[in-house]
Amino acid sequence: MIGEEDTTKMERKIVGGLDGEATTGTQNKVNKYALACTIVASVISIIFGYDTGVMSGAMIFIKEEMKINEVQVEVLAGILNVCALVGSLMAGRTSDIMGRRYTIVLASVIFMIGATLMGYGPTYAILMLGRCITGIGVGFALMIAPVYAAEISSPSSRGLLTSLPEFCISFGILTGYVSNYAFGKMGVKIGWRMMLGVAAIPSLVLALGVLRMPESPRWLVLQGRLKDAKEVLSKVSNTEEEALLRFKDIKLAAGIPEDCEQDVVKMHRKTHGEGVWRELLLSPTVAVRWILVAAIGLHFFQHAMGIEAVILYSPRIFKKAGVTSKDKLLLATVGVGVIKTSFILVATFLLDKIGRRRLLFISITGMTVALSMLGFALTMVEHSNGELLWALVLSICSVYTYVAFYSAGMAPITWVYSTEIFPLKLRAQGASIGIAVNRLMNATISMSFISIYEAITIGGAFFMFAGICVVALIYFYFFLPETKGKSLEEIEKLFGKNEEPVYNEDGKARDYV
Repeated sequence: MIGEEDTTKMERKIVGGLDGEATTGTQNKVNKYALACTIVASVISIIFGYDTGVMSGAMIFIKEEMKINEVQVEVLAGILNVCALVGSLMAGRTSDIMGRRYTIVLASVIFMIGATLMGYGPTYAILMLGRCITGIGVGFALMIAPVYAAEISSPSSRGLLTSLPEFCISFGILTGYVSNYAFGKMGVKIGWRMMLGVAAIPSLVLALGVLRMPESPRWLVLQGRLKDAKEVLSKVSNTEEEALLRFKDIKLAAGIPEDCEQDVVKMHRKTHGEGVWRELLLSPTVAVRWILVAAIGLHFFQHAMGIEAVILYSPRIFKKAGVTSKDKLLLATVGVGVIKTSFILVATFLLDKIGRRRLLFISITGMTVALSMLGFALTMVEHSNGELLWALVLSICSVYTYVAFYSAGMAPITWVYSTEIFPLKLRAQGASIGIAVNRLMNATISMSFISIYEAITIGGAFFMFAGICVVALIYFYFFLPETKGKSLEEIEKLFGKNEEPVYNEDGKARDYV
């Protein structure tokens, strides 16, 4: 006897692929419309990346003009991520209520207000206020761009599309570094204000451009808008067969009968994110608990391994290594941005070919070696009475190598994996929990790195990060199964394959649409 599950698998083979992609000609083809939508949505990530990169150079000029101390510099660097933590927790529920598209518009408006205040910045207090508002926008942006990309993409191209926001963050960081170098020539008072204020322009353009994008088809199904969802799927799929099969999967996940042909249905279940926190944190199934452990672990280790110390404080690292000229410091930092952007682009094409796990292990192994070399080189410089050219070269090469390995694996995989593993109903708010952890760790490293290296030396700080990389490697080996090529509706089964069903008070098995 052939069961329903076997029949479904046979249908998939006939239609092609795990999500309805034709096996000949279109199986690995990226849908151009889905790609264009993801690129537009990812512009919000460019603005965030720009703000991160530009602050590394702007802080040099801000400290000089406002005469602030090291503690105030650390707070200015890290407060964005504290506020982003709040923004990310707000973003999940907001996107469930407003939809993914309008949440991107809201994030753009918040960015525009924050950038305008920072560019004005007559006092440290106003600058901090602008930084805090921008941080809330960051929290929204980090959650919504990958979630939107994951929900409109098919399994064969999901790694590519969902990693585009991370590529855009890297491109934004590079743009920020270049802006530092260019605007830095305008003087202390004007230069840093131009660096920070110019981000308001693309924020306004994005807010207007996003209105032409379609809404996520999965969110539309949750609202009972089946006709609208079907129309979007026909645009973001390569064939009508693929669109129909994806539509069928989403309807089943949302609890809508397969034979339902209505354009609009009344959803009897809660579809605006109500009760999700309880199902995530208070009474999760085994599958959801495992998913949370995987997502939180990814976001925790992404920054615990020291990337923020390198990105935000790279001018200080190069200065410790022996680079003294301000122009040369900023130029060396541009190299960090070039490497980061280049290798993120490489990773986007590897994720769907060699898989998440293998790429992640290669990435972390390379990061561990690079951090160890950087720690050794900086320790030698610190204990030397004269200039060590070889240690300077090794420090710069180690920083570039570390950023390359991080960008080729850990950076995009964190966002791809943590958005694709949550069930549909829990995805936005589940992703927001991971991002809150991400921002907390980012703020912790940003606001404590100077204090850490003053306590254990700068070389010791990078040896510490290398040790954390080893712990992360072990953690990921046990908690992260491979998800390459699986539809979003299949991934929950991957995490809960040995789990008994959990029943609600009405006696029905709980499902997470």
